[in-house]
Amino acid sequence: MAGGPREVLTLQLGHFAGFVGAHWWNQQDAALCRPTDAKEPPGELCPDVLYRTGRTLHGQETYTPRLILMDLKGSLSSLKQEGGLYKDKQLDAAIAWQGKLTTHKEEIYPKNPYLQDLLSAEGVLNSDGIWRVKSIPNGKGPPPFTTATTPKPVIPTEGSIRVWSDFLRVHLHPRSICMIQKYNHDGEAGRLEAFGQGESILKEPKYLEELEDRLHFYVEECDYLQGFQILCDLHNGFSGVGAKAAELLQDEYSGRGIITWGLLPGPYCLGEPQKNIYRLLNTAFGLVHLSAHSSLVCPLSLGGSLGLQPEPPVNFPHLQYDAALPFHCGAILATALDTITVPYRLCSSPVSMVHLADMLNFSGKKVVTAGATIPFPLVPSQSLPDTLMQLGEATPWTPLSACGDPSGTCCFAQSVVLRGLDRACHTSQLTPGTPLPSPLHACTTGEEVLAQYLQQQQQPRVRSSSHLLLTPCKVVPPYPYLFSSSLSQQGLVLDGPPTGAVESIPVLGALCSSSSLNRTLGDLAKDLARLDLRRWASFMDAGVEQDDLEETLQELRSLAQCYQSGDSLMD
Repeated sequence: MAGGPREVLTLQLGHFAGFVGAHWWNQQDAALCRPTDAKEPPGELCPDVLYRTGRTLHGQETYTPRLILMDLKGSLSSLKQEGGLYKDKQLDAAIAWQGKLTTHKEEIYPKNPYLQDLLSAEGVLNSDGIWRVKSIPNGKGPPPFTTATTPKPVIPTEGSIRVWSDFLRVHLHPRSICMIQKYNHDGEAGRLEAFGQGESILKEPKYLEELEDRLHFYVEECDYLQGFQILCDLHNGFSGVGAKAAELLQDEYSGRGIITWGLLPGPYCLGEPQKNIYRLLNTAFGLVHLSAHSSLVCPLSLGGSLGLQPEPPVNFPHLQYDAALPFHCGAILATALDTITVPYRLCSSPVSMVHLADMLNFSGKKVVTAGATIPFPLVPSQSLPDTLMQLGEATPWTPLSACGDPSGTCCFAQSVVLRGLDRACHTSQLTPGTPLPSPLHACTTGEEVLAQYLQQQQQPRVRSSSHLLLTPCKVVPPYPYLFSSSLSQQGLVLDGPPTGAVESIPVLGALCSSSSLNRTLGDLAKDLARLDLRRWASFMDAGVEQDDLEETLQELRSLAQCYQSGDSLMD
């Protein structure tokens, strides 16, 4: 990449964001461990955009995520806050104080069985107490994958996953984890439930200075920082943490891209009125404040609605998942993220975060929707034009922003990525002289096929960008096994018996500025206006004033108006 990689710093805020983030980093790590017989060519995606190199106290080179994550007390399980790579047991033994010591010992959580093989696979603790990390090939990632020497990993069961750190296989830098000790992850008391509570955390000097120090550490070592991506819980008090963090980034790093992914778990239960009301309020306040300070905001959820009326979770024809399990929902959303973020992670001709946002957020449209087809349903005997023609005129992806059925809505701008298809199937393989079933079969490149298909799908003058990659999404353990028996190891749709466990899949993903947001944001405002806040005084007691609520309501209505389908691109 000319001039070096355009670095991105990731902020991961909240516990559901931890589930999505753990799957995201595991997928990045799996992509680094390319099999020696890999069919896809190396170099389409640049890992240096997301990762940083460093050295331990003993000179061992490391390659860790450029990441700051915040979560609550009790959320780490057996994971150490300082990580494991830089730990020096010799220093632990050297205690200068010779007086009386009083030890306060917290409950030790057992390491998830799935992670027992992580240390043995990536390094060894010598008899001198020094951790020796296995060599890093070309300074990138863990040792190369070889079936002869790498033991088959244990597949985690859903019952063994309590928190996101139970299945995170990636080592973190000591400056990554920032724990909020004043609130608890478990139990009914001391919870971070309200937007105002989250905002107040980053008004406290202790937490604000800790975040600023970590930001400066990572940013100052970047040569070409393009911006920040924020993975943030939207349904709880972390929506307030995310809003204040985005405001800080906008103030301190003007001109950099800030793309926020507002994450919500699956459908909710009608029998929990307080949780549902708080979810509504946090989502509304979060979307308004995050859109004010971000280049782009995208809600991500497998649920069907952002409002008070619950809708069934979305359906994927070739996946069987439990929408009540964050382990499942996080995996699917991470796969979508791994695809729709491709444009600003490319090695060749990347689209910067700022340019991607500029293309999608014109005329005040700071909020966008996401969608994905997981996996993209290609039959081995078919070509890409065949599959796209079979999809017909319906929206080709499953909506992932809790905005309901997209049929009948219009798109103002979109960024689309299709990845994981072998080059041989990109264009029609019909015998010369055979009548062409569609104009797509006349295209000479896969890029042309995808671009023409999208042009046929949309109204004239839609801003559209598309990318076609050979690199698939990796879905090896600890990714949960959600796939139907009709898929091959490469995620293709089979007519016959399965050929083995699915290891990678093709994915179609999209970001859209869509008129569906007119209805979704408008309905959110209506739900908010109908609330009798005297019944929910505890939310207001957390630091939100009545004037703040009225302002949020007005901002939601204004945002909704930006997406009226009569809008024209030609202002």
